[in-house]
Amino acid sequence: MILPVDPARYGAFLAIMALMAVTPGPANLFAIATGMQRGRAQVLIGVAGMNAATLVWFGGAALGLGALVAAFPAAFRLLAVAGGLYVAWLGLRSLWSGVRRQDEEAAQAPAVHRARSALLDGFSVQIANPKALLFFTAVLPPFIDPARPIIPQLLLFATATIGFDVLAMS
Repeated sequence: MILPVDPARYGAFLAIMALMAVTPGPANLFAIATGMQRGRAQVLIGVAGMNAATLVWFGGAALGLGALVAAFPAAFRLLAVAGGLYVAWLGLRSLWSGVRRQDEEAAQAPAVHRARSALLDGFSVQIANPKALLFFTAVLPPFIDPARPIIPQLLLFATATIGFDVLAMS
Protein backbone atom coordinates (compact mmCIF):
# COMPACT_ATOMS: atom_id res chain seq x y z
CA MET A 1 0.00 0.00 0.00
CA ILE A 2 1.38 3.40 -0.97
CA LEU A 3 0.73 6.11 1.57
CA PRO A 4 -0.31 9.59 0.36
CA VAL A 5 2.77 11.11 2.05
CA ASP A 6 6.14 9.59 2.87
CA PRO A 7 6.13 9.14 6.68
CA ALA A 8 9.59 10.71 7.11
CA ARG A 9 8.56 13.71 5.02
CA TYR A 10 5.31 14.05 6.96
CA GLY A 11 7.17 13.82 10.27
CA ALA A 12 9.47 16.63 9.20
CA PHE A 13 6.44 18.67 8.14
CA LEU A 14 4.77 18.10 11.51
CA ALA A 15 7.88 19.28 13.36
CA ILE A 16 8.13 22.45 11.26
CA MET A 17 4.40 23.09 11.48
CA ALA A 18 4.46 22.77 15.28
CA LEU A 19 7.20 25.40 15.45
CA MET A 20 5.38 27.70 13.03
CA ALA A 21 2.10 27.40 14.92
CA VAL A 22 3.61 28.57 18.19
CA THR A 23 5.84 31.24 16.65
CA PRO A 24 4.25 34.62 17.29
CA GLY A 25 2.74 36.14 14.21
CA PRO A 26 -0.30 38.13 13.14
CA ALA A 27 -2.73 35.25 13.66
CA ASN A 28 -1.44 34.49 17.18
CA LEU A 29 -1.56 38.17 18.12
CA PHE A 30 -5.09 38.45 16.71
CA ALA A 31 -6.20 35.48 18.82
CA ILE A 32 -4.67 36.99 21.98
CA ALA A 33 -6.19 40.43 21.30
CA THR A 34 -9.60 38.92 20.53
CA GLY A 35 -9.53 36.91 23.73
CA MET A 36 -8.65 39.98 25.78
CA GLN A 37 -11.28 42.18 24.15
CA ARG A 38 -14.15 39.79 23.41
CA GLY A 39 -13.66 36.64 25.45
CA ARG A 40 -13.01 32.97 24.89
CA ALA A 41 -16.01 32.17 22.69
CA GLN A 42 -15.09 34.95 20.25
CA VAL A 43 -11.52 33.61 20.01
CA LEU A 44 -12.88 30.26 18.86
CA ILE A 45 -15.05 31.99 16.27
CA GLY A 46 -12.03 34.02 15.11
CA VAL A 47 -9.95 30.82 14.90
CA ALA A 48 -12.69 29.31 12.72
CA GLY A 49 -12.39 32.33 10.42
CA MET A 50 -8.60 31.96 10.30
CA ASN A 51 -8.92 28.27 9.47
CA ALA A 52 -11.40 29.02 6.70
CA ALA A 53 -8.78 31.34 5.19
CA THR A 54 -6.15 28.62 5.63
CA LEU A 55 -8.39 26.30 3.59
CA VAL A 56 -8.55 28.97 0.89
CA TRP A 57 -4.73 29.07 0.91
CA PHE A 58 -4.60 25.27 0.59
CA GLY A 59 -7.03 25.50 -2.31
CA GLY A 60 -4.68 28.01 -3.92
CA ALA A 61 -1.78 25.62 -3.34
CA ALA A 62 -3.76 22.85 -5.04
CA LEU A 63 -4.38 25.15 -8.01
CA GLY A 64 -0.72 26.02 -8.39
CA LEU A 65 -0.09 29.08 -6.24
CA GLY A 66 3.63 28.30 -6.16
CA ALA A 67 3.84 28.30 -9.97
CA LEU A 68 1.94 31.59 -10.09
CA VAL A 69 4.33 33.19 -7.62
CA ALA A 70 7.34 31.92 -9.59
CA ALA A 71 5.87 33.37 -12.79
CA PHE A 72 5.00 36.74 -11.20
CA PRO A 73 7.47 37.51 -8.38
CA ALA A 74 6.44 41.18 -8.31
CA ALA A 75 2.86 40.13 -7.55
CA PHE A 76 4.17 38.01 -4.66
CA ARG A 77 6.06 40.97 -3.22
CA LEU A 78 3.01 43.20 -3.65
CA LEU A 79 0.79 40.65 -1.87
CA ALA A 80 3.32 40.28 0.94
CA VAL A 81 3.61 44.05 1.45
CA ALA A 82 -0.16 44.61 1.19
CA GLY A 83 -0.79 41.76 3.64
CA GLY A 84 1.77 43.14 6.07
CA LEU A 85 0.25 46.61 5.91
CA TYR A 86 -3.26 45.24 6.41
CA VAL A 87 -2.22 43.16 9.42
CA ALA A 88 -0.36 46.17 10.87
CA TRP A 89 -3.51 48.28 10.42
CA LEU A 90 -5.59 45.63 12.21
CA GLY A 91 -3.05 45.58 15.05
CA LEU A 92 -3.08 49.37 15.40
CA ARG A 93 -6.86 49.42 15.29
CA SER A 94 -6.94 46.79 18.04
CA LEU A 95 -4.50 48.76 20.19
CA TRP A 96 -6.45 51.96 19.68
CA SER A 97 -9.74 50.30 20.67
CA GLY A 98 -8.06 48.99 23.82
CA VAL A 99 -6.90 52.49 24.76
CA ARG A 100 -10.14 54.32 24.23
CA ARG A 101 -13.21 53.53 26.22
CA GLN A 102 -15.87 51.51 24.53
CA ASP A 103 -19.22 53.18 24.57
CA GLU A 104 -22.13 51.31 26.10
CA GLU A 105 -23.81 50.82 22.75
CA ALA A 106 -20.87 48.73 21.49
CA ALA A 107 -20.81 46.71 24.71
CA GLN A 108 -24.49 45.89 24.25
CA ALA A 109 -24.16 44.88 20.58
CA PRO A 110 -25.94 41.66 19.73
CA ALA A 111 -23.83 38.50 20.02
CA VAL A 112 -24.55 37.64 16.37
CA HIS A 113 -22.84 40.84 15.20
CA ARG A 114 -19.81 40.22 17.41
CA ALA A 115 -19.59 36.60 16.23
CA ARG A 116 -19.75 37.66 12.58
CA SER A 117 -17.06 40.24 13.20
CA ALA A 118 -14.74 37.77 14.89
CA LEU A 119 -15.25 35.31 12.03
CA LEU A 120 -14.65 37.92 9.34
CA ASP A 121 -11.76 39.49 11.23
CA GLY A 122 -10.13 36.09 11.68
CA PHE A 123 -10.57 35.31 7.99
CA SER A 124 -9.17 38.71 7.00
CA VAL A 125 -6.15 38.37 9.26
CA GLN A 126 -5.20 34.96 7.89
CA ILE A 127 -5.90 35.67 4.23
CA ALA A 128 -3.69 38.78 4.43
CA ASN A 129 -1.07 37.19 6.69
CA PRO A 130 2.41 37.45 5.12
CA LYS A 131 3.46 34.44 7.21
CA ALA A 132 0.73 32.38 5.48
CA LEU A 133 1.83 33.58 2.07
CA LEU A 134 5.40 32.59 2.89
CA PHE A 135 4.26 29.21 4.22
CA PHE A 136 2.28 28.32 1.09
CA THR A 137 4.87 29.52 -1.39
CA ALA A 138 8.15 28.55 0.29
CA VAL A 139 7.64 26.12 3.19
CA LEU A 140 4.92 23.77 1.89
CA PRO A 141 6.12 23.05 -1.69
CA PRO A 142 9.26 21.07 -0.72
CA PHE A 143 7.10 18.63 1.25
CA ILE A 144 4.87 17.85 -1.72
CA ASP A 145 5.97 14.76 -3.60
CA PRO A 146 5.09 15.17 -7.30
CA ALA A 147 5.27 11.38 -7.75
CA ARG A 148 2.24 10.94 -5.47
CA PRO A 149 -1.31 12.23 -5.86
CA ILE A 150 -1.36 15.90 -4.80
CA ILE A 151 -4.86 16.19 -3.29
CA PRO A 152 -4.41 13.47 -0.60
CA GLN A 153 -1.08 15.05 0.37
CA LEU A 154 -2.67 18.49 0.68
CA LEU A 155 -5.50 17.04 2.77
CA LEU A 156 -3.01 15.55 5.24
CA PHE A 157 -0.96 18.76 5.35
CA ALA A 158 -4.13 20.86 5.80
CA THR A 159 -5.34 18.64 8.64
CA ALA A 160 -2.03 19.00 10.45
CA THR A 161 -1.83 22.74 9.83
CA ILE A 162 -5.34 23.43 11.08
CA GLY A 163 -4.89 21.07 14.03
CA PHE A 164 -1.72 22.82 15.19
CA ASP A 165 -3.26 26.25 14.64
CA VAL A 166 -6.34 25.39 16.67
CA LEU A 167 -4.15 24.11 19.52
CA ALA A 168 -1.84 27.15 19.44
CA MET A 169 -4.52 29.83 19.07
CA SER A 170 -7.26 28.56 21.32
